[in-house]
Amino acid sequence: MTSTPRIPVDAATLPHGGEMPLLGFGTWQLKGDDAVTATAAALECGYRHLDTATVYGNEGEVGRALAASGVDRDDVFLTTKLIPKLAGKERATIEESLRLLGTDRVDLWLIHAPAKAGNVALWEAFIEAQQAGLAREIGVSNFSLEQVDELVEATGVTPAVNQVEWSPLLHDADVLEGHRRRAVLLEGYSGLRGGILDHDVVTGIAGRLGRTPAQVVLRWHLQHGIVAIPKSRDPERVRSNADLGGFELDAADMAALDALGRPAD
Repeated sequence: MTSTPRIPVDAATLPHGGEMPLLGFGTWQLKGDDAVTATAAALECGYRHLDTATVYGNEGEVGRALAASGVDRDDVFLTTKLIPKLAGKERATIEESLRLLGTDRVDLWLIHAPAKAGNVALWEAFIEAQQAGLAREIGVSNFSLEQVDELVEATGVTPAVNQVEWSPLLHDADVLEGHRRRAVLLEGYSGLRGGILDHDVVTGIAGRLGRTPAQVVLRWHLQHGIVAIPKSRDPERVRSNADLGGFELDAADMAALDALGRPAD
């Protein structure tokens, strides 16, 4: 085992007072014992933000790992999601999620993706669940800014978070600024996919700093104030991805990484 990772303490304050760590542990595609073992490793090395979803089929495993970890539930920011095809079953879905996770509320509940129709009705059900104390914060995933605006215009309630695919290769300064203007926290998923870890700019920065390409990309997220939720089955990689507290990217590094997402002229 490597030494204890230096996990950054960066967090965003959400509308209802929740403190969301900018570094979380994602559990997409983790199943069965792999999900329990990986989540346990994440908690052991200091992650205090777990991301799951109804459609992942692993809420029970995440809940088991959390219960066995000895970490106080109140010290862990817990997110789950509802897929649009469960519209009309929102209350039953969140209650089942809570049962599987072994908790009486989640810190963040997300609409996993926009519905073809009926997003406002879904959002109204989320607002009701929040008012009932089942979710401290509510938000969306894979929504455009226009779709976010539709919810706000209809209900007056702004999503706390929008979770979207994000990496230096997908960076769009206008989209990021659009979220900031709306006071919606941008959360990125699949930030280490798509070939970014092999890009010359990333490997060059990593080599100069004595860091892994993954650490460089995750540090880039944090310095932009974007939530990152890396996932791995490998306990050593789980630890390595968390070891982001001992270095920073300079302005030139950030600009070089930002430029990877700019469309060609």
